[in-house]
Amino acid sequence: MNQPSIAIDKLLNKLPQLKSAIQKVIVGQDNIIEEIVVSLLAGGHCLLEGVPGLAKTLMVRTLADALDLPFRRIQFTPDLMPTDIVGTEVLEEDHATGKRFFKFNKGPLFANIVLADEINRTPPKTQAALLEAMQEFSVTYGGQTYPLDRPFFILATQNPIEQAGTYPLPEAQLDRFLLYIKIGYPSAEEEVQILSNTTGTRQAKVEPVLGAAEIIQLQSLVREVSISEELVHFVALLVRATRPDTSTVPYIKEWVRWGAGPRAGQALILTAKARALSHGRYAVTMEDLHAMAFPVLRHRLLMNFRAEAEGITSDMATAELLRSVERPKGNL
Repeated sequence: MNQPSIAIDKLLNKLPQLKSAIQKVIVGQDNIIEEIVVSLLAGGHCLLEGVPGLAKTLMVRTLADALDLPFRRIQFTPDLMPTDIVGTEVLEEDHATGKRFFKFNKGPLFANIVLADEINRTPPKTQAALLEAMQEFSVTYGGQTYPLDRPFFILATQNPIEQAGTYPLPEAQLDRFLLYIKIGYPSAEEEVQILSNTTGTRQAKVEPVLGAAEIIQLQSLVREVSISEELVHFVALLVRATRPDTSTVPYIKEWVRWGAGPRAGQALILTAKARALSHGRYAVTMEDLHAMAFPVLRHRLLMNFRAEAEGITSDMATAELLRSVERPKGNL
């Protein structure tokens, strides 16, 4: 680490505060909160999937409240057009000279945190405009490129149940998301606490914990977290083992149609580094890689038709990969 250790420690101490701030409002879902924070630190974007009523939108809003950053929510609908999210040119007049000119009015994408609510409700053309911004950190309109402010963090949500009138994201577009996070039902105890917390007059107030400059600094620190050559080699083996044509894992050959590309390996190492840093460590361990393998590979393994018919999921394939791929020797 090149920065003064005291400044780094002060900055890292804010990460538990960030999680605690979110947990003031969100009951349970500790793993989900950690994965969202990891994605933010790694500089990527998240796709959140869960049935209605699991506080997906509330979770994103709470994160935005805990970060001193501009936040915009875009409700994706079938009639939403690319200009509705990117922006458009309007004709204005200079009152001093009387001359008319076109001025670009920025759309809701020009914020640091953007909630793309129900992304699969909008047509591919609008999805593509969002995904261009995710990849390039800029938008293009009328031949002019407009950079987006950094940090730029998109959290998209989708409902896995109601598929009528939806436009599922193609695999190539899904790959642009760093993590694919699935939100499940709360436990019995958590559900009781949720009912108690949300049906009274008391409302938790979330104070900002981190600002833009601090997040950018943390994202830079993530890149400096070390990872051994043995673990990098393990990641390469793991990703290559997802591809049926070259995999030595019978389970993959039987159930997987297409495997993950090199971007999956990059995402796994980067998110493992971010997880290590969020736990106060400056080196990646095997535990970090195992924890991040599921949200990294979940949307990058395309299961075949037989697997879908048998209920074999990409998470099952990832679990089998982690059991089958040879681990490096030593305590890593």
